[in-house]
Amino acid sequence: MLMLVLGKGKTGSLVAQVARERGHSVRVLDWKENAGAGALTAPTISQMDVIVDFTNAESAVENLRACLALGAHVVVGTTGWYDRLPDMKSLAIRKGGALLYGSNFSIGVQKFFQLAGQLARLRDYSFSISETHHATKLDSPSGTALTLREILQSAHPGAEIPIEAHRDGDHSGLHVVMAAGESDRIELRHEAGDRRGFALGAVLAAEWVAGKSGVWDFREVAEQVLAGYL
Repeated sequence: MLMLVLGKGKTGSLVAQVARERGHSVRVLDWKENAGAGALTAPTISQMDVIVDFTNAESAVENLRACLALGAHVVVGTTGWYDRLPDMKSLAIRKGGALLYGSNFSIGVQKFFQLAGQLARLRDYSFSISETHHATKLDSPSGTALTLREILQSAHPGAEIPIEAHRDGDHSGLHVVMAAGESDRIELRHEAGDRRGFALGAVLAAEWVAGKSGVWDFREVAEQVLAGYL
């Protein structure tokens, strides 16, 4: 299929590389080539089977608005824009396009989310989250950490679950969920060795969403998308 990747950062570039390894044709645009979503015209979008966004929160909203208005199929790995999610969902549905978004497309992190859900069933434990990312990551806490808190709070409504966020060097991502009881302490940990797991998950998501219509959180369909990996 023909894929357009928005963003030439470390993850976006790796998404393009993995997509090519899997036999797809790929075009990549950086922020200079697509300032204000100016390159996302109807002739360009109509050629693409799927569009993958790994930019930043502000650019992602501009890109989504332009792509979804034309009924495109979009996968968004960018975080920090979810305050606009209702508008983007509505636009995708009205125009018959597809929107697949997620705080983390890593295969391992999807399993981590599942394990966190199991850990959340514990009673009489207090929970906390810590996360470390590279120094240039803009959103803090990360979307992954916020998702983990959402998972824990779904089992413990109203519970205060603190997130300790660190930004350091070129760290690919470390998340730790801690459950503390009267007699013991449990830690659930995921550490990314590199960004390839994120990129592969995003490409598999793009393969899955091409030709479909609708809106999905990646966690809702991860088992379908990652069949054979989870």
